[in-house]
Amino acid sequence: MTLRRLGLAALLGVSGTVAASDAVRVREPEPNTQVPAGVARYVADGFPDRIVASPAEDAARGFAVAWRTDASVEAPWLEIVPAGDSPDMGTPRRIAATSQVLGTENGVAHHHRADVDGLQPGTLYAYRVGGDRTWSAWMQLRTAGVVGEPLELLYFGDTQNKNLSLTSRVAREALRHAPDARLVLYAGDMVSGGDGEDDDEWGEWFDATGVLSTSAMTAPAPGNHEYFEEFEDTPRERRVLGGHWPVQFALPANGIQGGTGAATTYWFDYQGVRIAVIDGTSALDLGTARAQAEWLDGVLAGNPNRWSVVLLHQPFFSPRDGRENAALRDHLLPVIRAHHVDLVLQGHDHTYGRRGLDDASRAPVFVVSVAGAKQYRLSAEARSTMSPVGEDTQLFQAIRIADGRLGYEARTATGRLYDAFDLVDAGPGPKRVVERREGRIAPRDCVREATLKGRRDRCWE
Repeated sequence: MTLRRLGLAALLGVSGTVAASDAVRVREPEPNTQVPAGVARYVADGFPDRIVASPAEDAARGFAVAWRTDASVEAPWLEIVPAGDSPDMGTPRRIAATSQVLGTENGVAHHHRADVDGLQPGTLYAYRVGGDRTWSAWMQLRTAGVVGEPLELLYFGDTQNKNLSLTSRVAREALRHAPDARLVLYAGDMVSGGDGEDDDEWGEWFDATGVLSTSAMTAPAPGNHEYFEEFEDTPRERRVLGGHWPVQFALPANGIQGGTGAATTYWFDYQGVRIAVIDGTSALDLGTARAQAEWLDGVLAGNPNRWSVVLLHQPFFSPRDGRENAALRDHLLPVIRAHHVDLVLQGHDHTYGRRGLDDASRAPVFVVSVAGAKQYRLSAEARSTMSPVGEDTQLFQAIRIADGRLGYEARTATGRLYDAFDLVDAGPGPKRVVERREGRIAPRDCVREATLKGRRDRCWE
C-alpha cells in the first residue's frame, strides 16, 4: 500500500467514510491577536518599524513620517531624495527627527517624527528612516499633484479586531483594486485596545496595512477605542486619549487642540480636495462638539477647493440600533449643510449604510462602513432610511476624482462590487448623485443567530 493510500486509510473508517472525529470540529472563537500569551512578538529594537507617512497641511509640498525604535535611538534622521531609476539617486537631504517615549506591555520604545517640507507637487520621492546604526529600506512616496489632477484614494471603516488575521486581506484586495491610491483614510478604531495588549494590536495593524502605510499618505480619525477609561467604575471615570495616538501618527497640528501632542482634529488639502478630520469621541463624551463646529466652520469657509470631505468615527445617523449621536447633529451637521460638504465618511457601527441628508439625489452623502472582523446588526430604522445597507461583510472603498466627477465604489473583501455612485459637479451648490447599479451584488444580511461566543446582538466578533 502506498503512502498516499495509507494516508487515506488513516482518514477513512473501515467502511470508507470519514470518521466522525475528523468530520466534526467545534469552532472556537479566534483570539484578537495572533500573539500567544507570554510571547513578546512586538518588542521594539534598534531597527526602525511602524513606519507611516501622513500629509502636511499642503500635501503637495510636504508630508511627515512617524516610526518606532527601542530606547537606544534618541536622535534619528530621515533621508529623502527625488526617486530615480538608478540606484545612485544622488545625495539625500537629511532631516532630524523629534522623539517621544512610550511605555507599553512590550516595554519602553522611542517614537520618532520627521516633518518634510519644500517638496515639489506630483513628485516621487525616496525616503528612509534611521535606527541604531541602521536604516529602513528606501520607500517611495509621491506628493499630491496640482489642483485638478485626477486623484485615487482609499477609505476604510473600523479595522479594530483581528487585524493580522482578517483585516490584512482587505488591505491587499484594496491595493489590488486601487493600485494608484496616494491617500488612505481610516475612520477610527484601528485597534480594539485594552486588556494589556494595545501594543501588540498596533503591531498587527502595521503588519496588516503593510505597504499602504509607507507608499501612500495615511490620514486617520480617532475612534472611541483610541481612547480609554481612566478611573473606570469610579466617580472620577473619564475618557482619556491613549498613549499611542499622539506618537504613532505624524499629523498636521492645525486642529482645535493645537500643537503636535494630540492632533485628533486636523485638516489638509490634497489635489483639489479639502479633508477635515473630526474627533467624534471628544465631541460626544468630552463636550467639544460646539468648539469643533466653530473650528470646522472656519476650515470649510476658507476652502478654495472644488471638493470637501469630512472624516470622523461616530456616524451622524447610526445604522446600529440604540445609538444616537445627537451632539454631532446639533452642532456639526449645520456646518456641513451650510458649506455643502460633498462626502462624510464614518465608522463605529460595524455595518454598511449610505444615505443623503434632505434629498438623496444631492450631496452630502453619508457613508458608514467596516473593514475589520467585528460585525454588528442593522437597525430597522437603518433599513428604512439607508440604501444600500449591509451586514456580515468586510469592505473597503475606492474613490476616484477627475473632471468634475467623484466616483465611489464599496467592495467586499473578495473584491465584489457592493455599492457605487458618482457625485457630479454641474455648477454652484450641492453636487448631484448618480447611482451606478450595474455589477453590484445583492445586499447582504447576517444569517447567524449568534456569534461563536453566544452574543445575539452581534453577527461576528
